[in-house]
Amino acid sequence: MTIERDEHGFDAPAPLGHPGRLGLPDGHATGPELGDRLPDFCLSDAFGKRVDYHADRGERRSVVVFYRSAVW
Repeated sequence: MTIERDEHGFDAPAPLGHPGRLGLPDGHATGPELGDRLPDFCLSDAFGKRVDYHADRGERRSVVVFYRSAVW
């Protein structure tokens, strides 16, 4: 298996140019902008407890960070 690094420093076993490594097409939505309200969602925390994002944080501010992960 050959690991190739792209211009962003991301290493993956898929070759450069593979559809799984292509960027989003021009004009494709990338998600909410800074300051936009996030949609309602629930996720499990590290202990398996369900967390309702908006209900559990109340009126407090928060930061949501998304990390680019491995090519699946």
